[in-house]
Amino acid sequence: MHRESRESESRQQFTNLWLQAEPSVSAYVFASVSGFHDAEDVVQQIAQELARRFEQYDPDRPFVSWALWIAKSRVIDFYRRSRCDHLVFSDELLDQLGQAITEQSTERHERREALEQCLEHLPERSRHLLDLRYLEEMPASQIATATNSTAGSVRVLLTRVRGALTECIHRRLAMEAER
Repeated sequence: MHRESRESESRQQFTNLWLQAEPSVSAYVFASVSGFHDAEDVVQQIAQELARRFEQYDPDRPFVSWALWIAKSRVIDFYRRSRCDHLVFSDELLDQLGQAITEQSTERHERREALEQCLEHLPERSRHLLDLRYLEEMPASQIATATNSTAGSVRVLLTRVRGALTECIHRRLAMEAER
């Protein structure tokens, strides 16, 4: 494989992993750094460092855990540089926060997979209603016009579909937990 091709593939892999991990990293940083702009700067520094050090990442381990490990270091560096008199979190508390965010990230991923599987099993009409409501962001009145129905029946149908999805997700997660 050519060098440029490997570099392009590596950049694409990093981008995909970062897009998945960024919400967790941001949550960690914004919970640890009080100023909005300071927190944004720290998140950007973390993204740059992750990209710079990506060849050190072990793909057998969760990317979000590695990213949070680096995030913890950057948060500590931020407080050292700013020499704030603010309350600085202990290493133990930062570790606990990182662990909690990692666990939530895993749960969100499992819920998203369950949702995708449940959506695949919905009847076509139900998926179409959901697409109109959430992808096209149409209100019930517009959906009613588009489907030759009434706004009230659209709201009832959407409520039933969301309920069915919720039940399906809970069943799938329970089955996964039993494994």
